[in-house]
Amino acid sequence: MITLKNVTLRRSAKVLLDGVSVTINPGEHVGLVGRNGAGKSTLFALLNGSLHEDGGDFFLPAAWRMAQVAQNMPETDESATAFVLEGDTRLSELRQALHTAEQAGDGMAMAQAHSDLADAGAHDATARAQALILGLGFQVAELERPVNSFSGGWRMRLQLARALMCPSDLLLLDEPTNHLDLDALVWLEAWLQRYNGTLVVISHDREFLDAVTQVTLHIDNARLTRYGGNYSKFEELRAQQLELQQSAYERQQDKIAHLQKFIDRFKAKATKAKQAQSRVKALERMEKIAPVLASADFTFEFKEPANLPNPMLAITDASFGYRSEDGSETTILRHVNRSVLAGQRIGILGANGQGKSTLVKTIARTMAPLSGTLTEGKGLSIGYFAQQELDVLRPGDNPLEHMVRLARELGAQAQEPSREQDLRNFLGSFNFSGDMVHQAVGTMSGGEKARLVLAMIVWQRPNLLLLDEPTNHLDLATREALSMALNEFEGTVMLVSHDRALLRAVCDEFWLVGRGAVAPFDGDLDDYQRYLLEESKRLRELARAAEQVVVAEAASPTATAAPPLRDAREQRRQEAQARQQLAEKTRPLKRELEKIDQRLEALNREKAQLEERLMQPLPPAEIAECGRRLKDCTEEVTALEEKWLDVSSALEELAR
Repeated sequence: MITLKNVTLRRSAKVLLDGVSVTINPGEHVGLVGRNGAGKSTLFALLNGSLHEDGGDFFLPAAWRMAQVAQNMPETDESATAFVLEGDTRLSELRQALHTAEQAGDGMAMAQAHSDLADAGAHDATARAQALILGLGFQVAELERPVNSFSGGWRMRLQLARALMCPSDLLLLDEPTNHLDLDALVWLEAWLQRYNGTLVVISHDREFLDAVTQVTLHIDNARLTRYGGNYSKFEELRAQQLELQQSAYERQQDKIAHLQKFIDRFKAKATKAKQAQSRVKALERMEKIAPVLASADFTFEFKEPANLPNPMLAITDASFGYRSEDGSETTILRHVNRSVLAGQRIGILGANGQGKSTLVKTIARTMAPLSGTLTEGKGLSIGYFAQQELDVLRPGDNPLEHMVRLARELGAQAQEPSREQDLRNFLGSFNFSGDMVHQAVGTMSGGEKARLVLAMIVWQRPNLLLLDEPTNHLDLATREALSMALNEFEGTVMLVSHDRALLRAVCDEFWLVGRGAVAPFDGDLDDYQRYLLEESKRLRELARAAEQVVVAEAASPTATAAPPLRDAREQRRQEAQARQQLAEKTRPLKRELEKIDQRLEALNREKAQLEERLMQPLPPAEIAECGRRLKDCTEEVTALEEKWLDVSSALEELAR
């Protein structure tokens, strides 16, 4: 196990952890949470050995193998598969040992190396590496592409795959979801849930933490507190703890006031001096309970739009994509016909590479449609948060210079006062106070840059917000502030995000971008996750079928060799026999599906009746009985739907 006993950690003169003690047991999945700058990364540095404790005792089993995501951008011409495969350091060592034995002609060493390689899973290592790469959103055709040919975000995904490839007893993940789309995030959650080692993860995605952790470590005011449970349970337990602390503090303050009153009243009287002195000592011995200090949470709001055109935008028979320098066109989305109305809250869903960002960039006017028309409502004002916020920021300029330039560019169109002091006050509301307004953007953290982009968007008073992964660098408190601000916003929101908590809180309808089209998605995020799993399965089947075709072509006889003739009657008999055998195997499953469908239909009818009854005035006992039965029906429906999916999958497997 990992133990910290009275550990103190400093960064320069600042004490980040002061005499903390905690134990992490083998196999536990731990979420490490706390405000930005609280010391999460410093604790990670202690765990991975790059930093030593300034006081106390820290113990990590020496035999534990550790894996973590390298933060440097990989620069290599190796293929994606080879790069990830090298993450299995044990295999690399054994292959080197085999090579050395072969060079020396040592038969015994070669035999041992081959045995060790078999034990280490060398036979399926390539398949495991490629499964990791595909799970994180890459395409089959990209498995052999050089690492250098990918963009920065994709290379960081390869670094993540490389860390997952490494056999480990301790896995450290610092914001692993930042470069992932929702489909890759769902896959990563499932992978981490199956991980048998000890996991410590830093993340600002509450649903991700809820899915993959069972223990939460909270850093606050240089203290480290362990909570049993995921992030939602931590919030609940901490709220109870703070409430108890505040109550105990108030009771103690009453007792202190009572003692002090006695001391002040009788300390000058000889007959009461001894009792007064006794109370003074009692007061000195009392261990003071700290008051609960209200956290200065970051909050902001979007200004009321000057006008709300309706419809805001109409897209008619449009095609979206890219034009290269030589004039050639790459079409990603075709025949798009959608309208955007005032007040809509639209979540844009879609697997990686299907065209979500292309759609948003075209609406944001940073790209032109390849064909068709985009008709904007009169007075449309767009606030665009790009996935790479540095696209709109200048690293050498400070926040005040960005705001002054924005005010100058908008000129008479500006909706807000643009005097320098007004701009300073406005930046202060986004936590850019004092000297921070003069700090170069290039030296700021990702969260501070994201806050500056949000400030610039708010100042423009848009009526249509286009947000492409706005939460990548935001901590949990700022994500909550963004969620609240978006819910209060009176204009229209179009949101691309892998933060499911934000999507659930903000969006009331979804568009699905996929297979070259944009269409409404009839369902919620849980339905979408099921869709992603089915889509992933479909793509794997296509890849498998293509691979089988290639293998068959490679194994086929030459054109000069005529295929042997088969008796047509015998062939028909065999095909009929195969169909009969398939029917016999699938008949029980089909009957089971029919039973499930019938039961689901009955349960849904009963649910509708119960919900209708609960809308009527009923005696308390009847309300309780209806509520209990409604809960039972809902749970049974959920279980039957999962069973329906399992049976359907089994039918599909038999039909192959």
